[in-house]
This record gives sequence, structure tokens and C-alpha cells, in this order.
Amino acid sequence: MTYASRLSADFPMPAAIAPALPASLGTARILDLDLVSDAGASVIAHLLRPGRRSRVAFVNAHCCNVRARDPGYADALETADLLLPDGIGVELAGRMQGLRLKENLNGTDFVPALLREAAERGMTVFLLGAAPGVARDAADRLCRDIPGLRIAGTRDGYEGMRDEADAIDEINRSGADIVLAALGVPFQDLWLARNARRLRARILMGVGALFDFLSGRVRRAPEALRKARLEWAWRLAGEPRRLARRYLAGNAAFLARAARHAAGRADRSEMVRRGLDIAIAGTALAAALPLGLLVAAAIRVESRGPVFFRQTRVGRDGRDFTMFKFRSMHADAEARRAALLAQSDREGICFKARHDPRITRVGRLLRRYSIDELPQILNVLRGEMSIVGPRPALPEEVAAYDGRARGRLAVRPGLTGLWQVSGRAEIGFDKMIDMDLAQISARSLLLDLLLIGMTARAVLGGRGAY
Repeated sequence: MTYASRLSADFPMPAAIAPALPASLGTARILDLDLVSDAGASVIAHLLRPGRRSRVAFVNAHCCNVRARDPGYADALETADLLLPDGIGVELAGRMQGLRLKENLNGTDFVPALLREAAERGMTVFLLGAAPGVARDAADRLCRDIPGLRIAGTRDGYEGMRDEADAIDEINRSGADIVLAALGVPFQDLWLARNARRLRARILMGVGALFDFLSGRVRRAPEALRKARLEWAWRLAGEPRRLARRYLAGNAAFLARAARHAAGRADRSEMVRRGLDIAIAGTALAAALPLGLLVAAAIRVESRGPVFFRQTRVGRDGRDFTMFKFRSMHADAEARRAALLAQSDREGICFKARHDPRITRVGRLLRRYSIDELPQILNVLRGEMSIVGPRPALPEEVAAYDGRARGRLAVRPGLTGLWQVSGRAEIGFDKMIDMDLAQISARSLLLDLLLIGMTARAVLGGRGAY
């Protein structure tokens, strides 16, 4: 299922590969990053396809705020060929509507990757914008980092932009295949939109502060902060007076607008269910923290390896996510799984063995009382799971599903449910599917509350937990 299949027809589809995204994000077209394993490579292959011409813009929370008050900029985004998501704000807004973006395609990381591929194809690039000398320094850096890259020319964004016709003529005479415009939001996208027909380059792209980063004028956040999606905080700390309004007030306004839009489109029972998930998971996380620390220590004392076990599972609408558990097996458990499939105690697709030799002594205790499942509280808070729902399946299990079994992917997987409180591993696969589909068809908040209440008894009894 694509994003567009769950959106109103009010939001138009693009001609290329980018379906519609909610208007609360301030975008009309954006690549469906949820459906590809390597979004950056997919975009690059799309842009460099022979004969294609594209005008591209990166969209973050600030861009969306500007779009909300600037009709001209809104039109420039609406008419762009491709919009790429940049920043944690867009990701959070997408999650509010059940959309999970797999990759953050910020220009500082994406553009060098694009240029590496372009260099291999003999394509040239023109750098337009920034203060005098910055584009030239950025070009020098790109040439050092990307062997074979050909810079067709550079032009600053001050005096160099006073004569628009001359700037366009210089770019065209350079024969550049790619034009990178670092002119700031919204001017760069307005300028590219206004002059797209006059420019002969195949790819036109607004890149914001990229030249400042490449030239060394502005230092990027440490890698740890970038991975934590906190690069905005680093920039705010470096320029608090200039960026406080953008990042503090602006981000809050953007997320509030996205939340209102999501609330207006959401089913009321879904909103209540999500609120219940957050309330229960948040309370459980705080209450279970001391126990979690003890469990972590016990795991590390008994066996080598990480405290947490991470595994790819399949969630709502067939989307993969990383599920967390306390590690209850030896570190090489996944490598040994194939050799043990014949020992499964359960009929059907799902593997389960009562005397699985990979389980540690601490792990058996954790599984007996379902303590190993506690870290899935994080998956609930992240919106990948619910408190109540079907057991999250492995990708290889889903690959073997028939059409009926795939019906259990219509909702978020859960920590507990009808199958979980009725015997778990003692129930065969076909019966599990029957239970899951029955639960989904009878889904209600009252049923969820009843199943949550029954879970405590099932955990203490330990039936089917191994």
C-alpha cells in the first residue's frame, strides 16, 4: 500500500515516482521512502535517468512554515518534480499520520552522493549562491573528495545575482548538467521555478547552506548528534539569536499544525487507542526502569553480547520495523536458527521450540514471565506497535502468508492480544490466524481493555511462554 492510497484525492499525484503526502507537511509530492530499502540510491538513480529533467527541493519544518505564509513559495514546491524530506520534524509529522520515512535525505549528505554518481557518468555541475568566494571553496572541496568531478563554474549569490539574465547565460554557456543553488529558502526555489525553462541543465536543485558546510565556513554537528537527529540543536547552539525563532517557535508551530491536520483526518477511536498506548507505555516504562536495570546486569553477567536483541519484524501494512527485546538467547542464536527449524513444537510457519538450546538460563526466566518483551514498550511509544494487536511477524513468515493470513497486517502488531492470552506457543499457526482476524474484526476499545486486563493473568500463569 502506498501513501497515496491512504490519502484524500484532494492531494494530486505527480507524474513521476513521488506520491502525495499530507498537506500539513507543506508538500504535494515526495518520494515514497517507506517502500524502498535504500531511498538515497533510488532517488539518485531516478534523477540521473537518461533524458530526464528535474527540479528538486528539500523540505524541512522551516520550509513548510514558509510555505504556509508565502503563496509564491507554495507554488514553487507544488510545481517541483521531486521534494525530498529533510529533518526530524517532517519525520514526526509523517508518523502522526502513520507514515514512516526510512531515510532522512538532507542535502549536505545527499548532494555529494549524487555528485559521485554524476562524476562517473561524466556530468558537470555549476555552483550558484552563497557569499563571494564560498562557492569556489566548496567546489575545491568537492573536487578533492570526488575524483573526476567536473565543475562547470561558480557564481556567488550577491553581486552574482544582480543581473539575472547574465547569471542564466553564464550557466547555460558552461554546459552544466546539474545546477546547485545555495540561495536560501524561499529565494532559491522561487528563482529556480521562475527560470527553469530558461536553464538547460538536467537537474536544478536548491541546497540551502550546503556551500557553507563544504567550504568549512560552518561546522557540521558531530556524527553522534546527526545520528540522533539533533543536528538542528547543534546549529541552534552555534547561532542562537538567528535560529531561535526558526527552531523553537517554528518547529513547535509546524508540529502543532501537523497534529491538527492528523487529528482532523483520524478516526476518533484510533486517536483514543493511540492515546491509551502512549499513556500505558509511558507509565510502564517509568515503573519498569529499576527492573530493567537488574535484568540488563543479569544478562551481561551470564553471557557475552548486547543486552538488547534487535530483530526486523513486519508491522502494519507490511512495513518493516526494528523490534526490541531483552536478549534471552546466546549471541549466535540467529546463526543457529536454521539448524533448529525441524525441532519446532508449533505447526505451521512460525518456529517455536520448548527446549531451544540457544536460550540462556536468565533467558528462560525472562521468557517464563514475559519480561524479555518489556523493551517493546519503546516500539509502542515510537508508533510501530500497539499495546493490543497481533504478534509481530518475521519477514520470512510474512513471505509465506496466504491472502487470508495477510489480513493480520491491517493493524499495528501488539504486546498482547487474544492469541497471547490464550496459550501463545501452544496454539498452532492456523488457529493463531483465526484468533487474530477475529480480534481485528471485533476491534473496540472495550475489547482492548479486557485483553489488557487478561494479560496479567496470562503472564503470571506462564502458559505457552517458552
